[in-house]
Parts: sequence; C-alpha cells; structure tokens
Amino acid sequence: MTDDPDAALVIECRAGDRRAFDRLLARYERPIFNAAYRILHHREDATDVTQTTFLRAYEHFDRFDPGQRFFSWIYRIAVNEALDVSNGRRRTEAVPEEFASDGAGPERTAQADQLDAGLQDALMALPVDYRTLVVLKHVQDCSYDDIAVILDCPVKTVKSRLFTARQALRQVLLDRGYS
Repeated sequence: MTDDPDAALVIECRAGDRRAFDRLLARYERPIFNAAYRILHHREDATDVTQTTFLRAYEHFDRFDPGQRFFSWIYRIAVNEALDVSNGRRRTEAVPEEFASDGAGPERTAQADQLDAGLQDALMALPVDYRTLVVLKHVQDCSYDDIAVILDCPVKTVKSRLFTARQALRQVLLDRGYS
C-alpha cells in the first residue's frame, strides 16, 4: 500500500467505489480547470479538457502506478489534453475573466484587472510549450520534479526550458511597455 491518500482513492476506485472518484474529482477539478484555462485562455475548452481529463483518468485507473504521485499522473493527462486542444484549435480571442471582489476600490481593481489582462495576453503570445511551463511553475506552483514527471522529461530540461520561457515572457512584456 502507499502513503499517498490519492493513490489509496485510486485503488478504491479500481474496486468500484464511486465515492472515491467523487473525492478525487472534488480535490482536483478546480486546479485542473485553472491549469487548462491558463494554457488555453478559453473557458469552454478548459471545461472540455477538465472533463476529458477525468474521463481518461477513470478509464485508465488500471494504468496508474500507486508508487507515483496521483497529482503528477492526472496533471500529465490534463496538460496533454490541453496541448491537443491548443494544437487543434488556435484560439486567441480574449474571454472576460470573472474576478471576486476583494474589497479594493474601483481604481485599484481596474489596475489589477488591466495588469492581469496584460500578463494573460503576454502569456498567450508565448508558444504553447513555454506557456505550459510557466503555468505549471508559476500559476499551479508545481515543483521542478512534478513538472518533469508531468511533461515526461528530465528536470534539467524543465529548468532550461523554463528559463527560456521566462526570458521570452519578459521580452513580450517589455515589448508591450511593461517594466
């Protein structure tokens, strides 16, 4: 058996426990949607990717190795699905972001919205591979090891590509007048 509670839930799912799947869904649905949305910047596509990710995970629980982290396994599925959608449909139109009220005044909220929109636009200007790395590291707060597992490449490659992605993002922001 494993110390990972998620792996234990997968084992319960394999045994037919529907509630175990519901717990995994509750734990990971929002983070997977957020990652997909940041990669695709299209709400409906991110919703589709989230649903497809859980469907694929459910269909392939027998392939999950309880010795690895469930988080990395399901994120790999989600990233692959998002990349497939991104490569299949070149969506670039902006979708208005819904922001929760944080009590800040309208001027401050407008500035934050403008900065977020500018950052999201700059992120969307990056090639999808770079965008994926930035989202996994800086939005989803994944470790280098987790990213390496998710993208199925060595940690050194992740670090090198992430460095290049950050430089590209920096250049896009500078070109657009952000300092």
